[in-house]
Amino acid sequence: MSPTNILTAVAWPYANGPRHIGHVAGFGVPSDVFSRYQRMAGNNVLMVSGTDEHGTPIQVQAEREGISERELADRNSLVIAKDLQQLGLSYDLFTRTTTTNHYAVTQQLFLGLLDNGYIFPRTELGAISPSTGRTLPDRYIEGTCPICGYPDARGDQCDNCGNQLDPVDLINPRSKINGETPKFVETEQFFLDLPAFSDVISDWLRKQGHWRSNVQKFALNLLDDLKPRAITRDLDWGVPVPLEGWRDRNDKKIYVWFDAVIGYLSASIEWAARTGNPDAWRPWWQDPNSEAYYFMGKDNIVFHAEIWPAMLFGYSGIGAKGGKPGPLGALNRPYDVVSSEFLTMEGRKFSSSRNVVIYVGDMLSRYDADALRYYLTSAGPENQDTDFTWAEFVRRNNDELVAGWGNLVNRTISMTAKNIGSIPPAGDLTDADRTLLTSSATAFDTIGGLIAKNRQKAALGEVMKLVGEANKYLSDTAPWKLKNTDPARMASVLHTTLQVVDDVKTLMTPFLPTSSSKVHEALGGTGVWAAMPELVQVDEPTAAGSPSYSVLTGDYQTMAVWASQPLAVGRELAAPTPIITKLDPSVVDEELARLEAKATDGG
Repeated sequence: MSPTNILTAVAWPYANGPRHIGHVAGFGVPSDVFSRYQRMAGNNVLMVSGTDEHGTPIQVQAEREGISERELADRNSLVIAKDLQQLGLSYDLFTRTTTTNHYAVTQQLFLGLLDNGYIFPRTELGAISPSTGRTLPDRYIEGTCPICGYPDARGDQCDNCGNQLDPVDLINPRSKINGETPKFVETEQFFLDLPAFSDVISDWLRKQGHWRSNVQKFALNLLDDLKPRAITRDLDWGVPVPLEGWRDRNDKKIYVWFDAVIGYLSASIEWAARTGNPDAWRPWWQDPNSEAYYFMGKDNIVFHAEIWPAMLFGYSGIGAKGGKPGPLGALNRPYDVVSSEFLTMEGRKFSSSRNVVIYVGDMLSRYDADALRYYLTSAGPENQDTDFTWAEFVRRNNDELVAGWGNLVNRTISMTAKNIGSIPPAGDLTDADRTLLTSSATAFDTIGGLIAKNRQKAALGEVMKLVGEANKYLSDTAPWKLKNTDPARMASVLHTTLQVVDDVKTLMTPFLPTSSSKVHEALGGTGVWAAMPELVQVDEPTAAGSPSYSVLTGDYQTMAVWASQPLAVGRELAAPTPIITKLDPSVVDEELARLEAKATDGG
């Protein structure tokens, strides 16, 4: 079977501040587990994303700090990139939405949709702040939803019923910035004609039987409420509108939600340019056999299951108004929209403004990246909202990772190093040996199939089940008792267990790349087993005026292959160091106290 082109399109973290672990639970770790597995399975993976840097939250935060939007975006983009690098997320390119390339691709999509009749100008009522005279974008207006009565609906969407809204529709609207009632004045904007895609999106969505049912049902339920959506705003921070009379205006820009989803395409095009082959992106976006997987939290379903597909249909000339593909050519729609639920913390919703938060960088300054990756996979919000607690984090780290997997690695390799010194031959195998080896060899198909369907929690559970079988086998056979009585049998038991350790190391690699590399070395392996992302400085200015910027990238075609590999008999072994750090139970009280102190004193 020939390799499949797999596009891993990862939700763009917003650059108004550092990201917390709830964010990476939805977009970060699941996308990396999936991408690492697909590469190991021999497929051609392109994993792209970057920092989302336009929109009012950037402007508001910059004003609070007394700096420019560009300075804020420059600072936070680098912080976020470093955090994701430390977490081991294997981006082929993690870039920014302020690059000249992104501006150009966004404008190309705008013009292609305009040429096909799917973008049109219209005068609407826009909200402004009575006290400052500034525009209040939709997300900075809250009020009661006119459809379901939810009291804290946003001006663009109700998080309770999921319907699109306009600020003027809200009952008792108020500014999130200062609480005042906005004033509505007439303003001309460009709109995306979403109703023109209702039929093609409906037909397309109903064919996506491989999607998670909650995502498909949610998207289908919103089809009846599709209405034109403004894609420009009265702003001075964003991508310029590429039309005569609009291009040089400082009071009209393409709005953030429109340009952010285009980032998946622009990042792919930027990656291709950096390879020296400007057309290298096309197989992932234009080959009908390619598969594009989009990873995000559930609050982004509407953008990825309806609005972005509509934009891709329209640019490709597909919709109620017909048309022809733009200069970039016809573009593929998502193959799967992998949406996770929400992660809460100690029973409370994450809130950076209230300091109810654990930032990724802060977490990784004290704990192993793989410990966090393990927790977010085994106990994360894959199919339902889940609660992060420090007690459960410590328990899973110590009782499952350390006492289960780490213990199997350490005692097997230590026993072999001490008693034999190298990997022994298999010798005569018993039924118990063969049963365990068969379980280990067949686990690749089972676990790989689960990861391919983004059932990562179940996949990791199967890996840990195999760890449990191996630990029981080792206890039952007790090779430490055989050194003097039956050294040949001891060697066979240790060979069998080492083979399973090696297999589990491979099975664990998508989930725990750092510790899997440590196991590779402990088994005498050389070379790079699971490559990590690199932070690279790009010495060219951004469209926003930054003299240079940094991206995450990497070469991930390493020796890790999704298959059981026979052990290298005779390879010397030495006693290993622990692959995962055991945590003292006092960590729980320390972290709860730290969290309470932050909430009390404002951080």
